[in-house]
Amino acid sequence: MDSKKSDLPGYAILDTAKGSITVELFKDSSPEVVDQFLDLCHRGHFNGMLFRHVIKHYVIQAGDSDKLEAAEDWTLKGKHYSQLDTSLKHEAFMLGTSKKKRDNGAFELFITTAPIPDLNEKLIVFGKVVKGEDIVQEIEEVDTDEHYRPKSSIAIRSVTLKQSV
Repeated sequence: MDSKKSDLPGYAILDTAKGSITVELFKDSSPEVVDQFLDLCHRGHFNGMLFRHVIKHYVIQAGDSDKLEAAEDWTLKGKHYSQLDTSLKHEAFMLGTSKKKRDNGAFELFITTAPIPDLNEKLIVFGKVVKGEDIVQEIEEVDTDEHYRPKSSIAIRSVTLKQSV
């Protein structure tokens, strides 16, 4: 194994008002995105970042943008939980970011809350929740407005990087 890659943190712990979410980072399959995520973590980019959209049985989204974009595409298709492909490739509790390139340096986090068939079309998956699934589900259950925005703010307070958990 590349010694530089083995020195990188393998886990990120997202501390939220609801509790902690531990994510295993896919350093081998998504190295560039993981590197960008780690760099942003070191700079405190995610500290105080709000969960902007919460769509039950789909995804929770934290980010700089208040636009739905990828998440909106899923809901506009009218897919329902019972109609989703449940292959492991598209399982719940995956961490990703939008494939859409941004010039402004914005980086959005998406955590799936159900299997999503067209996940690979929308997101670059770079991690998986390994602890705190109940916290993700608690965030998923908050009241939202008609645009899927939480009625009360929920933020990522901080991110701690670890070699192992």
